[in-house]
This record gives sequence, structure tokens and C-alpha cells, in this order.
Amino acid sequence: MATELRTEVRTEQTVERNNRRTRWFHAGIYLLVLALLATGWWLLAGREGQPSPLSRLTGEADTSLHEYAGWALLGLGVVGAVLGWRAVATLLGDSVRFQRSDLRWFVRWPLALLTGRFPRHEGHFDPGQRVMNLVVLVLLLVLVGSGIGLTQVVGGPAFVWLVRLHKWATYVVTPVLLGHILVASGVLPGYRGAWRAMHLGGRLPARVARRLWPAWLDKKDRP
Repeated sequence: MATELRTEVRTEQTVERNNRRTRWFHAGIYLLVLALLATGWWLLAGREGQPSPLSRLTGEADTSLHEYAGWALLGLGVVGAVLGWRAVATLLGDSVRFQRSDLRWFVRWPLALLTGRFPRHEGHFDPGQRVMNLVVLVLLLVLVGSGIGLTQVVGGPAFVWLVRLHKWATYVVTPVLLGHILVASGVLPGYRGAWRAMHLGGRLPARVARRLWPAWLDKKDRP
């Protein structure tokens, strides 16, 4: 009996959710964003002049690290958009598409976090991911744009407003990203196994894909 169960686990069908290029791009983005959050919140806490752990590790001031990471994020985003324009089109096209049935998904989502019984939805992303995609994209654009502005403007009303915009965007994007990490990590029962979609080859069990992205799996299974 135990041998049969082990054989079943080993032979369980898996599907690739994200290819290697997508996974590396995603890894680069979240490492840069984590560096920006770490240095940004350190500076917001009024600790400028007190080296953060990341500053001690690299030997660079937190303000410099924050600026370098911001430019790197902009560069990686531009390169990714140019080389992966089809993926960008899929991301934007699916994220702005909503149906009335998505309301039922949102109503049942809190309970589904624990049970895994998500209502069926159409598209590459679930309705929650679509909202998160748009919110994060807009906030990152605001953060990068205001950050660039802060490097070009010295003093005056424009500088004051750019600082406020940068701070408030940081306050909003932080809990959104923490929520994304919580869900994507697979800690919650309803999203158990989801982390494999972006790690370890980007392959996850077909039963997990069926639970989270049924329409995407149906499309993938078509000859």
C-alpha cells in the first residue's frame, strides 16, 4: 500500500506555469523591490546616517543603495518589456479583463483561502491576481517616476510633493506586496503548492493548477 502511494506521488502529472526567462525576470524584480523596501523603510524610519544591515554588507550608504536599486529596477523593467512584449501584452490584457462572475469569486475568496474551493474563473490569472497586478504596476510606476524626479529636483514645492508621493506610494505598496508574498508562498491552505509556479522549474501538480487556474489549464491541455 505504501509503495503504491509513493509511486502515485512520483508519477503525479505536473504542468509548467512559467518558463525559465519569466522566472528569472520575476526573481530579479522581487530582489530589487525587496532591496528598495528595506532601504526605503530604513530611511523613512529616520535612520539616515545609521547604516542598515544591507549597507554594512555592501559598504554603500542606504541612500546610494536605494537609488542604485531604483535605476536597476527601471532598467530591468524596460529590458523585460522590450524582450518580453508578448508576455507584457498577456499580463495587461488579462489583468484588465473582468466578468460579472468574478464577483462571486471575490465573495467566496476569504473562505477559499482555507478550503481551496475557489469558484471557476476564466483567464490566465485569477481575479485577485488581476487586481494585484494592476495595483502593483501602477504603484511601482509612481515610485520609480517620483524617485527619478527626486534625483532631478532640488528643493521647492515640486520636491516636497514628490517626497509625499513617494512616501504614500510606499505606504500603500508595502502591504500589497506582503499580501502577495503570503499568498504566493503557499502557506495558506487554499494556495498550497502555488509557490512552485515560480520556483523549482516552474512546474506544479496539475491538481493544484486545476484548483487555482482551471481555464488556463484547459487551454494548455488543448492539442
